[in-house]
Amino acid sequence: MQDNRNLILAIVLSAIVLIGWSIFFPTSTEELPAEQPPQEQIADAPGGTDAPVAAQPRTVDQALAEGGRVPIDTPLLKGSINLQGARIDDLSLVRHRYDQKKNSEAIRLLSPAGTPKAYFAEAGWTGEGVETPGPSTVWQASADRLTPEKPLTLTWENGTGQRFIQTISVDDGYLFTIERRVENRGEGAIAVRPYATARRAQATSDQSFWTVHLGPMGVFNDAAEYDIDYETLDEEGRQRFTTTDGWVGFTDKYWLTAIIPGKGESVTANMRAVPSGGYQVDYVSEPMLIAPGQAKSGTTRLFAGAKEKEFLDRYEDEGVVRISKAIDWGWFEWFMRPIFDLLRWLFHVTGNFGVAIICLTFLVRLVLYPIANKQFRSMAGMRRIQPKLKALQDRYKEDKPRLQQEMLKLYKEEKINPAAGCLPILLQIPIFYALYKVLLVSVEMRHQPFVLWLQDLSAPDPLTPVNLFGLLDFTPPSWIAIGILPILLGITMWLQFKLNPQPMTDPVQKQVFGIMPWVLMVIMAPFAAGLQLYWVVSNILTIAQQKWLYYRYDKEQEASEHAAQKG
Repeated sequence: MQDNRNLILAIVLSAIVLIGWSIFFPTSTEELPAEQPPQEQIADAPGGTDAPVAAQPRTVDQALAEGGRVPIDTPLLKGSINLQGARIDDLSLVRHRYDQKKNSEAIRLLSPAGTPKAYFAEAGWTGEGVETPGPSTVWQASADRLTPEKPLTLTWENGTGQRFIQTISVDDGYLFTIERRVENRGEGAIAVRPYATARRAQATSDQSFWTVHLGPMGVFNDAAEYDIDYETLDEEGRQRFTTTDGWVGFTDKYWLTAIIPGKGESVTANMRAVPSGGYQVDYVSEPMLIAPGQAKSGTTRLFAGAKEKEFLDRYEDEGVVRISKAIDWGWFEWFMRPIFDLLRWLFHVTGNFGVAIICLTFLVRLVLYPIANKQFRSMAGMRRIQPKLKALQDRYKEDKPRLQQEMLKLYKEEKINPAAGCLPILLQIPIFYALYKVLLVSVEMRHQPFVLWLQDLSAPDPLTPVNLFGLLDFTPPSWIAIGILPILLGITMWLQFKLNPQPMTDPVQKQVFGIMPWVLMVIMAPFAAGLQLYWVVSNILTIAQQKWLYYRYDKEQEASEHAAQKG
């Protein structure tokens, strides 16, 4: 019947969406980047100079031991500033680890030049007719440590009357502020041009997704640029933007390094692949003319850390234009942000993200209750009139148009809307997608445990009968590693379908209903356990709600028929 086909179509469309996700948006397992030949680095800086090439590969420990450094010590960051070049090139994220092992190291975001995964940021000046500091310049430090309470001032004089000053401060999050000042004590005027740059020797090791931008990005003239990736820079060369405010940087799945001009400053921003290897983003400000006896200042800010929504929103409120766009929310940002904020609030209340997802499921079912009530009342009515439908089908099996007319007449008499089952399913799709995207892009969900074997809700369920729940010493391929949650999803979906009115005429419909739960079980196996948990709990609530509403509907019908008989 046509109305049942509509219900099946909604379910099949949902499955197609899921199949598309599993094919085009594969789940990503975070790994350490592969070792590559070291590259000292990434030439073609705005200043036109670069640090000397290392004769031999260096480890991070060797690089850190080579020169003068000032430690960075904040609640979220540990590392150091290299006094040679005034580079921020040693930075680890204290509360984010590579994996969940007790001895796992903190994520290293920035590494010194000449190391295999070199990645650093610096600010400086270019100039004509005046010597400016460069990558080999050794700066004088005012303090032995940089903390949120204790800024660091770096100074250097060129010997011809010009003094360059960088005062670096850092907050309790991931934002560095560099106040730059040039004092001209010489006899003639000078012209200098401030710049800032971030450079990395390798592209990100995270897997690419159609729904999540990775690589070079920025915000230019109040619009986020997601269309340029590493391949674009390799094939098309430098990408240039002129903007006021905004920022430019590199975004990974969970991490961001962004250089940010001063408020209201007009700059030319560049993204480029460097011929010697690696990638660079930078911006160059307008030239500054400094007369003898005068000084001029400017500001650069550097975000280097995890893309935690709390900090991104805070910095956006503090004037960093659209830095929250570093999280690629996609077209449904207006819907996904509230879902994430609700999840985070529930997590703060419950202390467990798995419990928060379960609470979210209850809230969604509560909001959809009026619609679900109509749906299940209609489905209960369909179950009750199955014998009447069967009689009509037998009577008019040779006259399909008349059969449709009589069925519609019966639906009208019984006050049943067979298509009511489609709406709740369709309304669930955007909620399901929002949760999928939140689990995919939010670092807050990374490595969050639930209970028992579910120790990372952003990863697939690891416990699978394929290897006898870990008793066999091998890891099966993801496409057959069907975990406990996907199995529960299939079973609960099957039970839910069993409660629905069964299609009576079309054997294809019966086959779809029969195999769909098990197809979805396989499709959902590689997805995040948090997403599987949401769906399983939603199915269980649907089954309970459906049985209760069926019971209540049957009682109402019995009471109505009894009253009619008395009357």
